[in-house]
Amino acid sequence: MSTTPPPGWYRDPSYPLTERWWDGTAWTDHRRQPEAAPRPPEPPRPAAVDSRRAKAVTLTVAGAVLVASVVTGAVLLDRDDDGDRTQTRTAPGGSSPAPRPTVTASASGRPSEDPSVVVDELNGITLPLADGWVRAENVAEDDVVMTTPGTYDCPGDPGLCRHGRVSSRTVTANDEKSPRALAENDIEDAANSAYDRDLLDARPYRGITSHRLVKAGSVAVAGRAGYFVRWRVRTAVGPGGYVESLAFPSSVGSQSPVIVRFAFDAGDGGPPVSDMDRITEGIRPVGDADTGGGVGSSIGPPGR
Repeated sequence: MSTTPPPGWYRDPSYPLTERWWDGTAWTDHRRQPEAAPRPPEPPRPAAVDSRRAKAVTLTVAGAVLVASVVTGAVLLDRDDDGDRTQTRTAPGGSSPAPRPTVTASASGRPSEDPSVVVDELNGITLPLADGWVRAENVAEDDVVMTTPGTYDCPGDPGLCRHGRVSSRTVTANDEKSPRALAENDIEDAANSAYDRDLLDARPYRGITSHRLVKAGSVAVAGRAGYFVRWRVRTAVGPGGYVESLAFPSSVGSQSPVIVRFAFDAGDGGPPVSDMDRITEGIRPVGDADTGGGVGSSIGPPGR
């Protein structure tokens, strides 16, 4: 024999935040906000109400299982290729792991830069990065654009030397415009800078003992008329080397003359002298990969 609760205010099964009047046999339409005092046990619920509550409990349990499965799956997926656990981060307000950013770099380590060239924005040219060459890093001279990788102990005064360097600079010290005159006037300074005294006034090769002209002539550089002079220098210690001054008008701005200097060690470790020609032939105006040059190529006008 079942006992029916007496009439009174009880938690409303349909709206748990309110109280509803139970008349002893059925629910009425009278509701109120619950009081702070504890309430008597709730009366038996009608079959329809119990059915809805049972469904709600079932859905809540199922949702909890689903969330646990998602979190477990995220943790299982967040492992590296060797099966080691990696750190899992949680997105704000959610239980799924936050996406991790992917960093992509080019072969040069500079995402937006062509790994096959060095860009000289000031003079409006690009120079090809030939095999065995790297972009200049940790070099004291500001104008150096590429070097051979690595260093060695200089044979003369203490310091570190490199087997090859290429530099590019704008001529601003005089009004001379002739590429030939510029190259011929620059070659001695280029040789002294490379093999006589460095920026600290040290003599890494104990100075130049002699030099001879190897080659000189007109050359097309990035479609412009240029001129080069190449020397073979001998030093007091070490194998000496080859130096070249290459002069041509810039294709940008005021078309100020540009001088590209080459300094290659002779003997073992030094780059092939033919790289001077390869780099010269590969010089291009910025944004124009089709305009080339080289010894024997057709030469355009020095100006516009």
